[in-house]
Amino acid sequence: MKKGSMLALVLAFAVFLAACGSNNAPSSSPTGQPSPSDAGGSGSGSETKPELTMLMQYSLFDPNADPVAKNIEEATGYKVKYEMLPAENADEKLNLMVANQQNFDVMKLGSAQFYKLATAGALEPLDELIESLGPNIKAAIKEDSWKSVTIDGKIYAIPETGSGVSVGEELVVRQDWMDELGLEHPTTPDELYEVLKAIKAAKNVVPLTGTKDSIYGDIAAAFGVLNDWNDVDGKLVHKAELPQMQDFLTFMNKLYKEGLLDSEMPINTSAKAIEKFSSGNAAMFKLAWWSASSAEAALKKNFPDAEIGIIPYLVGKDGKSSIGVNLATTWFIAVPKISKLKEDAVKLLDAKLEKDNFIKLAIGEEGVHHEVKDGKYYPILPKFNDDLTNASSYMTGVNEYDYPTYWQARVRKDPVLQGYYEAFQANAAKGNIVVDPMSIAPPIDAVSKNKQKLTKLLDDVVLMFIAGSQDIATYDSFLKQWMAEGGAESVKQANEWYASLSK
Repeated sequence: MKKGSMLALVLAFAVFLAACGSNNAPSSSPTGQPSPSDAGGSGSGSETKPELTMLMQYSLFDPNADPVAKNIEEATGYKVKYEMLPAENADEKLNLMVANQQNFDVMKLGSAQFYKLATAGALEPLDELIESLGPNIKAAIKEDSWKSVTIDGKIYAIPETGSGVSVGEELVVRQDWMDELGLEHPTTPDELYEVLKAIKAAKNVVPLTGTKDSIYGDIAAAFGVLNDWNDVDGKLVHKAELPQMQDFLTFMNKLYKEGLLDSEMPINTSAKAIEKFSSGNAAMFKLAWWSASSAEAALKKNFPDAEIGIIPYLVGKDGKSSIGVNLATTWFIAVPKISKLKEDAVKLLDAKLEKDNFIKLAIGEEGVHHEVKDGKYYPILPKFNDDLTNASSYMTGVNEYDYPTYWQARVRKDPVLQGYYEAFQANAAKGNIVVDPMSIAPPIDAVSKNKQKLTKLLDDVVLMFIAGSQDIATYDSFLKQWMAEGGAESVKQANEWYASLSK
């Protein structure tokens, strides 16, 4: 966030908090009388419930006209008026809403938005409300997930964590070329090098393409560079600090020097990498399963007999494959202090997470929107798409035990996506899945403040090391710069938080 935006946000919070002084009382109706709403569940109660307001993140639909909004009202008994932040300058818009004392009862916030509002005192601590009114919330959220929304010992949001442990990307190759050349799938970085050399010699194409964002992944993991943050002997170490980073960069520089790595990776978009692969100008790249349908269709259009092979995750020096995953909280579902309907807000959130309500809101009714075959959930089309395309935008926390299973109904809308998704997960399961330990961390001041700058600093120099424009022998000097520009502060505060977990 720019300095001017941050100042505006601070000023907005000051106005906001001044207006909040007397709004910490228990939930009440717009008339000031206690809300007559019942405690929890469905809309079958005879008592009238107040209309609530919810701020959502931007998406391309009308949230008040979507079928999911009606489903929520029927399931919970609460009518909710929805408003979205804009696609651009969302933080500036949020500043204005806060400064103008615009009331919301529920806010779906990003990490930085949540941290600023919570630390400014603009969000209601939810511990007592959840304890008294949130049995379904407590049953749905895993213990570790609460850590991501806990600041100074108090819970300020319900964490929305997504679809559970899963991997998204894996190296793929022109399998028809591999078969033609009699090549086996590589299992180690050294074997990968030999395969890329053989393809280059025989086909005269770019052996390995990708994007700036795909530098890490399978290959880096084989060298021990798994996640942004790594547990090394009980302490958090950023990947920039790992000695294995230099081994990985040395290997990638070797590929680059020998013409085995696409020199245009820093400027390739994901679409461009797919285009190079599907047009026959590249042999291998890291494919995201959600792009598999378009990649396979483009390849088949150009080469009807072409085949795509999925390369198993590479094995490191320890003889095992390891895959890094991040389970960070995606959204933070908060109740603003200014709300006069805090109890009703928590009742709404709790009712949405009641087991039967949640599955209905997530993937609809069995036999109408989805069906279960061999323990797997499949969508019934087109009804699933007609009614539930935007369901995830309305989520305010998920049943973390069941949602990873329910969610796969969305993947199974397309057999190609399903095939790649399931293949990637099966390959990952054969190795060691390592979760980034910072996944469960709340927003940490130094980490949040420095993340964008430090990420760019590292990514830029990584590309220079790979291309050889900067000698890998200077990596230690770069690391000193990275530490001086916020890395040391981030590492210190990250480890203070990590150490607090064991107390």
